[in-house]
Amino acid sequence: MLSREERTPFSEWWWTVDKPLMGAILALMLIGVILSLAASPPVATRIGLDPFHFFTRHVMFLAPSFIVLLGVSFLSPRSIRRSALIIFTISIILIVVTLAVGPEVKGSRRWITLLGVNIQASEIAKPSFVVIAAWLFAESTKRPEMPATSMALVLLLMLVSMLVMEPDFGQTMLILMVWGSLFFIAGMRMIWVFGLAGLGAAGLFSAYLLVPHVAGRIQRFMNPASGDTFQVDTAMEAFYNGGWFGLGPGEGIAKRSLPDSHTDFVFAVAAEEFGIILCLAMLALYAFIVIRTLSRAYANEDMFSRFAASGLAILFGVQAAINMSVNLQLIPAKGMTLPFISYGGSSIVSLAYGVGMMLALTRLRPRTEVEASGRAEAMRSYA
Repeated sequence: MLSREERTPFSEWWWTVDKPLMGAILALMLIGVILSLAASPPVATRIGLDPFHFFTRHVMFLAPSFIVLLGVSFLSPRSIRRSALIIFTISIILIVVTLAVGPEVKGSRRWITLLGVNIQASEIAKPSFVVIAAWLFAESTKRPEMPATSMALVLLLMLVSMLVMEPDFGQTMLILMVWGSLFFIAGMRMIWVFGLAGLGAAGLFSAYLLVPHVAGRIQRFMNPASGDTFQVDTAMEAFYNGGWFGLGPGEGIAKRSLPDSHTDFVFAVAAEEFGIILCLAMLALYAFIVIRTLSRAYANEDMFSRFAASGLAILFGVQAAINMSVNLQLIPAKGMTLPFISYGGSSIVSLAYGVGMMLALTRLRPRTEVEASGRAEAMRSYA
């Protein structure tokens, strides 16, 4: 079944997939299970649920997520493009429905319930959008006469407009940063990159002036005395309490009072109970996944695979960096999950889909297969 001579789909996948990269992803999933067991019982008990409610659901979400990750990693670049187009279309429809009929929670409409499951459509849209944008940028490098870059810009404006309407400024900034990185990787002129950065800064300033929720978070970050900073202050205390080696599993204090200890501030719980050593190990895993994917993408001769893998790696890494930075009070507070560690079904499934595509796009394919795929696309384009 795993013989190099026997050409089965599984044996071909086994001998071409990046095993160290997959091992790092599975290690994060395992750490996520341990930290969910450590951080979620006090939250569940505080709101009147079974102590292991969130832990059980976290494990339940991991099962389909692993199936998604494994199944997507078998796909060819062509199949990845097609699936991304379908999933992006579905997610846009779900975002529109959410804006129309979704319940308002804390001033935002981000969730919709389908078949008894809460779905955050913007999470599903992120990896598929990155792949479609990479596809368009790759086409622009091969066929300059095609308005692919303009199409990518239209898709960006459409998605960002919907996220602002929710409103979800954190996801908006994340999408803008990843799109701008792809724009830069695709070899666009620096004047356009700086222009995009200027527009992003202008948008953030406008949000500060027009949206009280955003202004409040920025003001509390700049001047903690101006408002309630209980969660970020408690998170910082958790780092001080934990030291290098932590207080021990189950001995944390911060999780007893942090409302979001199982989601946005699970990194602080990790620091308090398992120490800065575990936090550094998690940071190393995230860095390894991003750097390994970028290096494999750079060596890929197929422009679409190179751009898509790079964009997905940047999306994964920036999301992790935002969550950890909030926990360390390096940036204003923002609800962003820590990949594969924080509780959240939509987030975990979406991340599994994204890293599954990363594994598929970084597989070692023979040069003849890449060239044959390129010739087939050229023939279709000519026709």
